[in-house]
Amino acid sequence: MKKRDFISLHDWSAVEVAALLKEAADLKAKQKAGVLHALLPGKTLALVFEKPSLRTRVTLEAGMTQLGGHAIYLAPQDIRLGERETVADGARNLSRWVDGIVARTFRHQMVVELAAHASVPVINGLTDLLHPCQILAALLTIQEKRGDLAGCRVAFFGDGNNVANSWCTGAARTGVHLTIACPKGYEPDPSILHQAREDAKETEARIQVVHDPAAAARGADVLYTDVWTSMGQEEERAKRAKAFQPFQVNRALVGLARPDVLVMHCLPAHRGEEITDEVIEGPHSVVFDEAENRLHVQKALLVALLGGRP
Repeated sequence: MKKRDFISLHDWSAVEVAALLKEAADLKAKQKAGVLHALLPGKTLALVFEKPSLRTRVTLEAGMTQLGGHAIYLAPQDIRLGERETVADGARNLSRWVDGIVARTFRHQMVVELAAHASVPVINGLTDLLHPCQILAALLTIQEKRGDLAGCRVAFFGDGNNVANSWCTGAARTGVHLTIACPKGYEPDPSILHQAREDAKETEARIQVVHDPAAAARGADVLYTDVWTSMGQEEERAKRAKAFQPFQVNRALVGLARPDVLVMHCLPAHRGEEITDEVIEGPHSVVFDEAENRLHVQKALLVALLGGRP
């Protein structure tokens, strides 16, 4: 069988994404019930990380353990792909020893190159362009709270970053109506936005970008935000703080949405910046449900890619 990677949600069909979410819900139910589900006995996963991580690392290590396998964490100083040796050579070496690779990198191209040269599945654990595992977790959380994803109105506030880009692809695959509210000049990647709108024709999803946060929030089922300054952009912090202040998810913005609106954040949160403490700790917040669901959706991915199902 040809090996499969998980680089972008665009590469997986609407049917496949729905199957991943169904598998994640099933694995979550088993874990909550204390039912053993060692579907990957003897499998080993390499975690190649250039960036620090709490959720991605812990959920992948815990997930592999719960599935009966093992994860090896490789910190930035451990292998330095592209410095000590080429990315291609690193991919070919790792492929001889492990059953799968998760890469969390600054440059998206590094994950693409790893996948091109590895003979085992490669999972995008985060790049400067995309964060697909996070959107799977968000989709599972919304599905749990709201049921059908199709037609759900999600409003994203802030930078058109890797999370916003992956929201575009995730919405397109699930029929979510997505509105991204951002300052001018901070829109999502135009090629990803175009691609997502083409994909959205299949599921009748609507994807739009606006510059008015109030317009995006009105009637929304979900308010979603992320940090204004991502890793590697620290020198822009003051400039970004000024530009994004009107897009803060606060009590006033929540008041414009549906009465039962869900508030979400991919974490880590800069409380008092993109979201207020009052909101993240308030009754609408499902932020930590989403964080937990990283575990379950990634386990579903691992089962699908590493051969845990016949």
